[in-house]
Amino acid sequence: MPPEEGGGEHGCAVQDHPPATDRRDEGAPPHSTPLLSAVDPVASEEKEQQQEHQEPAARLPEGPLVEILARVPYRSLCRFKCVSKAWLAFCSSRDIRRRSPQTLSGFFYNDRSGLHFRNLSGRGQPLVDPSLSFLRESYTDIFVEQFGDGLLLCRCWNTGTRSDYVVCNPATEEWTVLPPLLFPAQEFGHLLHFKPITYLGFDASVPSRFVVFAPLTNGLNDSRKLAIYSSETGQWTYVPSKWVAGTLVDHSRKTRVFLNGTMHLITLHKTIVTIDAEGKVWREIEMPNELLSGSDTASIGQSQGRLYAWQIDSPRNCQLYIWVLEDYGTGKWTLKHTVDILELFGRHYRKDEYCYKMFAVHPDCNVIFLTDGHKMTVSYNLDNHKVDVICTESMYGLPYTPCFSELPSAGH
Repeated sequence: MPPEEGGGEHGCAVQDHPPATDRRDEGAPPHSTPLLSAVDPVASEEKEQQQEHQEPAARLPEGPLVEILARVPYRSLCRFKCVSKAWLAFCSSRDIRRRSPQTLSGFFYNDRSGLHFRNLSGRGQPLVDPSLSFLRESYTDIFVEQFGDGLLLCRCWNTGTRSDYVVCNPATEEWTVLPPLLFPAQEFGHLLHFKPITYLGFDASVPSRFVVFAPLTNGLNDSRKLAIYSSETGQWTYVPSKWVAGTLVDHSRKTRVFLNGTMHLITLHKTIVTIDAEGKVWREIEMPNELLSGSDTASIGQSQGRLYAWQIDSPRNCQLYIWVLEDYGTGKWTLKHTVDILELFGRHYRKDEYCYKMFAVHPDCNVIFLTDGHKMTVSYNLDNHKVDVICTESMYGLPYTPCFSELPSAGH
């Protein structure tokens, strides 16, 4: 099963995707998108015939064409822009982009030189600007704290000034500044240099709201109190932790899943703790019983509306196990897949310089993403067992799905 170069959609054929959510702006006027004929007028009958031959879609009435393009993923719209100036203007329409169904488009990742973005195909210019230049007009220093579906949570500051928490949308270049995060002084105790740990929660299917969770810890991963910011109220609320005393959240990796309006965080003792967006429902879920001690640390993700957990066993065996949470009420996990990592990468034995990791699962289909930690990052389709090479370097990417809805409480 050797990896293949140029994987295109990386195992997710268009017909393999579940029906995408048709996000519509019901308040938009019916003809807010310019007609192609208005953008690209024809001067002569000969030119008109030539254009009709080259751009048959331009002969369609505006209404049907808008309805067709409004169902095309963003990556395809970007490709269509190259057809002509007319298509560039038409496919750049914000009305069409807002209604267009979105799926995984690529990954943000960090290396020694800073933040980068790699398209899912592994080819072409980045679909979004990883430098976040639209923020640099106001801030000299930007540090990305969290990625949440289509939004980023950043800590931004200028030299000699207090830092701001900023939530931004790289696709629309909108951003909003959160109010200062201020825990009561008595909560700090001996913590002289307190820096909050933050988690961003955003669900593109409900783009009218995002939340930010900020646990206050005592330096030992013991969260005694949480602050929760809601874009609906524009304020922080402070609530005492209702998790079992002694619960140690693994803040070092900042692994989190925001699913069904609930934040999921991994603990240091093989459980997952959850809290809803209002801070009212607190739970703890046992991880799969089959998790191996002394092996790679388990990770979590979400795909097709369900919670996933995975782990690679001892470095020599290199077996990947993937579970799905079948029932929240009973905490029942089902082992869905077992993957031979060495076979997947087309190798017969493990070399010491390789550190295999599964870093993401596709949100819409049965495709996972892995790296050898050295010179290859791939996608693997769990249904047809196809391997596609994304890039010939190590990349621990964070999945990004563009969102063109208006950012809640956007100030810019």
